[in-house]
Amino acid sequence: MKLWKDFTNGIIKENPTLRLVLGTCPTLAVTTAVFNGIGMGIAATAVLIGSNLIISLINKIVPNEVRIPIYIVVIATFVTAVQMLIKAYSPALDSALGIFIPLIVVNCIILARAESFASKNPPLNSIMDGIGMGIGFTLALLIISAVREIFGAGTFLGMPIFGEAFEPALILILPPGGFLVFGLTIALVNKLTAKKA
Repeated sequence: MKLWKDFTNGIIKENPTLRLVLGTCPTLAVTTAVFNGIGMGIAATAVLIGSNLIISLINKIVPNEVRIPIYIVVIATFVTAVQMLIKAYSPALDSALGIFIPLIVVNCIILARAESFASKNPPLNSIMDGIGMGIGFTLALLIISAVREIFGAGTFLGMPIFGEAFEPALILILPPGGFLVFGLTIALVNKLTAKKA
């Protein structure tokens, strides 16, 4: 039961992007296209799972004074591996995400889960937390990028979905449109999950 709670917690209740408003910079920057959003979500999920596992395993031997630098080294190791895989197998994604892949190292979602969960819980629970938080982050990126790409470019995964007469709302693929869709998505999630008073 605890494993299931650890897994589902990050999907809606404590969604890192839509409830805790963590990872805003990569969320706004990479969600101009669904391909980018999914790619960033999968990369961050892989790093979350790996770093949560290792941090959970080493937490008893890491001195309290150096725990944050150690966490960053562990996270950087996984980010480097993920970046190498993306460069090797998806150069288009690597080009689209650019600097935001290496910046996963200091993504507050990853650091927050390392500090607040993985360092205090057993490995299996930490893995489940990483999977749940990763899925929650990926879903948030998918929703925001789908709205921005569909209505801002008239495409989905790069394929046109409206006729030639469609006039896209170009602001949605620009930074102000990212803020607009992000804010409206957070408002919608808050409305749907609000408890009746």
